[in-house]
Amino acid sequence: MKKRRLEIVVLSDVHLGSYACHAEELLTYLSSIDPKILILNGDILDSKKMRNNYFPPSHLKVVKKIFDIASKGTIVHFITGNRDEPFRKIDSIYMGAINISNRLILKLNGKNTLFFHGDIFDFSFRHSHWLLNLGSPGFDALLRLSKLKTKTLGIFGKKNKPFANSQLEHGERDPIQIARFEQNVAKMAIAQHYDHVVCGHSHYPNKQVIATKKGECLYLNSGDWVKHMTALEYSFKRWKLYRYENDKLASFYMDEDLKSMDMNELIASITYRKSKETQDEGEADI
Repeated sequence: MKKRRLEIVVLSDVHLGSYACHAEELLTYLSSIDPKILILNGDILDSKKMRNNYFPPSHLKVVKKIFDIASKGTIVHFITGNRDEPFRKIDSIYMGAINISNRLILKLNGKNTLFFHGDIFDFSFRHSHWLLNLGSPGFDALLRLSKLKTKTLGIFGKKNKPFANSQLEHGERDPIQIARFEQNVAKMAIAQHYDHVVCGHSHYPNKQVIATKKGECLYLNSGDWVKHMTALEYSFKRWKLYRYENDKLASFYMDEDLKSMDMNELIASITYRKSKETQDEGEADI
């Protein structure tokens, strides 16, 4: 079956390595699309949950699929999130065919578009404006402050849960805090003269024009693959919010080669690709 060609696909909050991740559904979705650019907007890997040594074949298949997509010409940007903490130390470098960074800026149809995970607002929005005016150094400072806040709370036996509400059942996220987060992201984007701002972190998929006294911007959130199974798709100069549950054709797309691989074969294939890329880079330098 023919794959859907798209200009940009944005995924976030996949949380590979956690029990809540819907890896099989994500693999089916990735097998159904052919994007020019794939943006992984934070918390793709859950490094904290991976300490439990949980990383089943279905999760590894998603990793392999992403490398396969990159090897076939798709530009892949991996923007770090708070759960991808180890990768934040290697900002703005390439890992094979994948570009790792803490944020990304693109101009789409004349619109200045900012992509970032969003956890910098776990620190305090009151201090964000003047730091963000400093550009990349200010952004990096907010990342460090957000991490410091989480570490400080940990010392006192508390966890940094910006969207948690103990009064809600089943660990649902507080809609009031999510709305505040969306407003804060939009305010920052407008102050920095971005027309569109794309983030994750809240796990709440949304496409909404948000206006303030200083202007307006299009706020976009790709949701997650823990509960909502959503993505953002950009094509024909417009953004669309994709929902797996509404995709009647998604179940027909499954990479049969990946489906039949066991864990050892998956690890071997990824390791082989990585070593081959290293060899090619060495030959290119000669």
